[in-house]
Amino acid sequence: MQTRRSWFLTLLSAAPLAAADWPDFRGPNRNGVYPDSDIVSTFPAGGPPLLWEKQIGAGFANPVVSKGRLILFHRRGNNEIVEALDAESGAPKWHFDYPTRYHDDFGFDEGPRASPVVVAGQVYTFGAEGTLTCVSFATGAKIWQRKVNEEFSVDKGFFGAASTPLVDGRRVYLNVGGSDSAGIVAFDKDTGRTLWQTGDDEASYSSPIEASIDGKERLVFFTREGLVIMEPADGAVVDRHRWRSRSRASVNAAMPVVVDDIVFLTASYGTGAICLERVDGSFKELWSGEESIAAHYATPVHKDGVLYGFHGRQEFGQEFRAVELRTGKVLWTQPGFGAGTALLADSQLVILRENGELILAEASPRTYRETARAQVLSGQTRPYAALADGRLYARDISRLVCLDLRKI
Repeated sequence: MQTRRSWFLTLLSAAPLAAADWPDFRGPNRNGVYPDSDIVSTFPAGGPPLLWEKQIGAGFANPVVSKGRLILFHRRGNNEIVEALDAESGAPKWHFDYPTRYHDDFGFDEGPRASPVVVAGQVYTFGAEGTLTCVSFATGAKIWQRKVNEEFSVDKGFFGAASTPLVDGRRVYLNVGGSDSAGIVAFDKDTGRTLWQTGDDEASYSSPIEASIDGKERLVFFTREGLVIMEPADGAVVDRHRWRSRSRASVNAAMPVVVDDIVFLTASYGTGAICLERVDGSFKELWSGEESIAAHYATPVHKDGVLYGFHGRQEFGQEFRAVELRTGKVLWTQPGFGAGTALLADSQLVILRENGELILAEASPRTYRETARAQVLSGQTRPYAALADGRLYARDISRLVCLDLRKI
């Protein structure tokens, strides 16, 4: 498995996490895998049934779903908004907002980029201007808030703050990218107090994960400078591997993929991909290069030794590929595919293209085979979808939809 249900998830609440929930970025284990087999493999004429829809504000932050509620993080006017909706009907439950002055220098969307995270009755968000917030999942009441970019003297960067915080039973971990050894910072999840800070790595747009490496639970960050493996308790660096584009005008956005003791990183801007294996306490490079899979922002999903994901720059029309993890061999490629995101549900890929098309395809190393395709959104669709209890929650720049993918 890419990441295993570890003590992170065990500590989230007294009750076990429901398989139907999607409370975090790219799912309950942050690996883009839907932990059930209850969705369809094809659509009726006209596409999957639309259960409800809602006009929403700006942003690339994907929705998350927990205990029957959808959490939406978006921007209207000069406010970033954390909002709870009933997951079955879209009816509003609560609303929390705070002012933001974020302005995108490149003319892109000015809403939040990072996903909300729901852990143990609390919701965590990280806004485009670097505001880290914790509110009550039950009521939306503010529990604590930190102006991270202000406090740690963080540069604005190309596209604002976008890394989704990683939250476990005690701490919130974030690639802050601040000065004075505040590259990566851990905060107390209940008070927001700084617990530890370390390193000088600039912030990337990649979100960290937790994974078992060398038989121990580690933090895995893909910062602006490359791979950093850390101890959760105190931030001690276990290992690092510098790997980034030679171009200053570049970003690292895709998340690390960890399979057993193999760590895979991918980036665009002439960077490509690298696959490292942990052997006798150090990393050995299995392969690297630009010809295999260079993901601009969407992280590939993994199944049975094969990566499925987008290759190339978003602006130039991406390809969709299957790549052998240990060798980097391209098994098949679908040219002219365009950009988007991909999730894995059992043995099928759930692909949401930037043009608003939803595609179901077989997760097969032999060939690319679609089983369904439908236009479900009309605006630019960069955020990941959430897949919970057989329902797909997807958004574009102004609209959120709930689609029924459940088997009859």
